[in-house]
This record gives sequence, C-alpha cells and structure tokens, in this order.
Amino acid sequence: MTNQEMLRIAMAQSAEDMGCRGEDFLAGQNRVVPFHLGAGARKYLELPITCNLVSYGNNIVAAASEEVRELVEEYLGRYTFYHCFETPNMHWLNERLMARGHKICFMAEYYLPDVNGLPELTVGYETRILGPEDFQGLYLPQWSNALCEKRRQLDVLGIGAYWQGGLIGLAACSADCGDMWQIGVDVLPEYRRRGIASALTSRLAREILARQKVPFYCSAWSNIRSVRNAVKSGFIPAWVEMTAKPAAITDEMNRIPADA
Repeated sequence: MTNQEMLRIAMAQSAEDMGCRGEDFLAGQNRVVPFHLGAGARKYLELPITCNLVSYGNNIVAAASEEVRELVEEYLGRYTFYHCFETPNMHWLNERLMARGHKICFMAEYYLPDVNGLPELTVGYETRILGPEDFQGLYLPQWSNALCEKRRQLDVLGIGAYWQGGLIGLAACSADCGDMWQIGVDVLPEYRRRGIASALTSRLAREILARQKVPFYCSAWSNIRSVRNAVKSGFIPAWVEMTAKPAAITDEMNRIPADA
C-alpha cells in the first residue's frame, strides 16, 4: 500500500464521517456541507455534532448543522484556512457558537505512516503479538491509551513488551472503521524514555499494513511526547480536525466530580 493510497482511504473515511466527498479535501477552495454521519463512520463518533472542520492541508471542509452553517461559512471566509484551527481566530467562532448554545469541543491532529520511512526499531525486551483473547485482564488504567474498555469489541491487535514475564509496554489498535485501525500506546512510567513506545508503534503499524488496513495515530498537538513518538515511529501529519458540540456536552466534560 502506497502513501497516496492510504491518503485516499483516509479522505474517503473523513467524507463518510461528515457527509461530503473525498475529493472535496483536494479542492482549492473551502467547502461547507450539511453534516451527515454515514453508516461507515468511525465507530467512536457520537452525536450530536454541531459542526466539524477538517483539513488535509489544501483547504477546509466543514460539515455543519443547519443552525450554524451560515456562521461557519462566514468564519471560513474571514481567515486563511490553517489559521481557523488556532487562537486567536477560533475565539471568533467559539463566541458566536456560544451565543447559540454550542462550543468548540475537540481539536486533534492525525497521522499516517510513511511507508517509505517506516523504521524497524528494536528494543531490548521480549515482544509478543497479541490478539483480543490476550486483552482480557488488561483493561486497566495503565493501558487506557492502548485499549478502550467501552469498546472492547473493536480492539483487534496489539504488540506487548515484557520484562521478567510482566507487561511493561503495549501498543494496540482498534478497528474504528472498515479500512482504518487506530493505534494507541502505553508504557509503564519506570520504563519510559527507552524507545519502547516507538518500537511497539512502528511494529504494530507494519502488522496492520500486512493485514491490508491503514494504521492511523491521533494526538493533541500539545502532547509533545505523543507527537515525538509518532514521528520516531515513522508517522507524518495527515489531517487536522476541530469539532463543536452543544455546550452542555462540553460543560459536562469539564465538570469536576464531587469526590475529586
């Protein structure tokens, strides 16, 4: 599978997630379409979604509810497309969304592997290929980036690193959509900064490609440790997203539990 083939698959998936066409991401101009979550959308996407702005570096394709479509169109017309994903400009959009009962909720950067530079990294620990049957008992806080307890049925493949019979690092992937599997990785704190995360991530990416699926990796732009792991593992930035939801949902995410 080539880099261009993976990019086309990713764009087709984004189109399914939003209700647009894959070729819209290659247009020279921004596009705004009615938001529609397709039957093949990523399984972790949850409605309601007010609007979603996505860029693969050429333009912005925005899928918006009818309530905010005109507002999103105005926003995209005000700023250079890549400035729409950063402050201070995004405050312009958020303030107007808030007046209508919505807020910017998620921002993330997504990575695809560079098949021409995917390294074969080694680490001085035993590694094992793991399947769903091996994940039982691993749905614990220390492995919460690699595995998702809420969506156990999607966790399909992993690579574990072991020392003296104990698991010290885990990269695993979830079948979030038909053609793309998302990688997450965790390493126990006392074993970090030894190259374990990148060795597991790059190995898992190759295993996913061998199964004719596209590996992808997501990180907050500010999570420098995660971004460094992506780059060292042979991944490069592919697209960015910014998602708005009803304000009540965002506010609930920020609520501090009473027992905190």
